[in-house]
Amino acid sequence: MMHKEEHFTASDTIKDIVIGMSDGLTVPFALAAGLSGALASAPNSTHIILTAGLAEIAAGSIAMGLGGYLAAKGDAEHYVNERIREQREVKIVPEIEEREIIDLMAEYGVSNEESQPLLMALKRNPEKWVDFMMRFELGLEEPDPKRSYISAATIGGSYIVGGLIPLLPYFFSSSALTGLYYSCGVTLLSLLLFGYFKSTFTTDKPFKGAVETMLLGGLAASAAFLIAKLFS
Repeated sequence: MMHKEEHFTASDTIKDIVIGMSDGLTVPFALAAGLSGALASAPNSTHIILTAGLAEIAAGSIAMGLGGYLAAKGDAEHYVNERIREQREVKIVPEIEEREIIDLMAEYGVSNEESQPLLMALKRNPEKWVDFMMRFELGLEEPDPKRSYISAATIGGSYIVGGLIPLLPYFFSSSALTGLYYSCGVTLLSLLLFGYFKSTFTTDKPFKGAVETMLLGGLAASAAFLIAKLFS
């Protein structure tokens, strides 16, 4: 019985969630902290902070979603253009493509003679030949045709979810500073948990990643608060 190894790789959707949540937790948190510092003694301060925060979340989610859409669309267009180029080269200059396969296999210690069966098999099926070159020469996988829309919705939605977390305490607080204290507690905890979640896909030290994410978010909010206090 053949042993099958299981390797986890973060999907595109997980990557989009990380992108959206990362900015969603940090930017509105820093904005709310800065406004709390500037409006600490102002009347209706929490109302102003919530209005500004919700406006930022709306604008930020649209901008982030659009960025995800354009990036995914660009990847799809790049794949199509590269595939057309490979199809043309396989048809017009097959000897160069054959040499590229031999050189590619040589990087893995496969000799010219050992590469011949693979080369002959690919030459019998030009489309599979193009598939091989796309994946192993260029490192490109065919993207999901719906990827751009899914990416936009995922990033934008994740930004909204992340952005609402630091604002929630202000809905139930009578003053900006009270809202800020609770917001710091809730958001820093969320950053810690999010950092751990994110780091499980990128490193073997998730606790370190969790602490670093929390510290960076806290640093951004602290800087915004201090600058607002300085100029208010």
